[in-house]
Amino acid sequence: QVQLVESGGGLVQPGGSLRLSCAASGFTLNNVAIGWYRQAPGKEREAVICLTSNDGSTYDADFVKGRFTISRDTSANTVYLQMNSLKPEDTAVYYCATRYLGCGVDYRNDYWGQGTQVTVSS
Repeated sequence: QVQLVESGGGLVQPGGSLRLSCAASGFTLNNVAIGWYRQAPGKEREAVICLTSNDGSTYDADFVKGRFTISRDTSANTVYLQMNSLKPEDTAVYYCATRYLGCGVDYRNDYWGQGTQVTVSS
């Protein structure tokens, strides 16, 4: 059974850092692109950053501006999202998802995690 489980969210002050984890089971993360997405209250879901499966390239949204990085630990079958210099506008539920057809391509058979809440506030 394919499953993605996010963790690591929480409350952090502006300027702080968090590392989110996306643990996979039922498949090997190394063989598929993985993307992080977020959805703030009252807003549509938006792509944050994506890691390809072939050459390890990453694609990030303009608002990331070098603050976030994505990485993969093949031994743990886990993808991480390191978020630095967090801002209040980064507050959202963060999701990881498989991108079987590649970064930026939606596919009905992609899998999604349940999400983890990130709140940036003083």
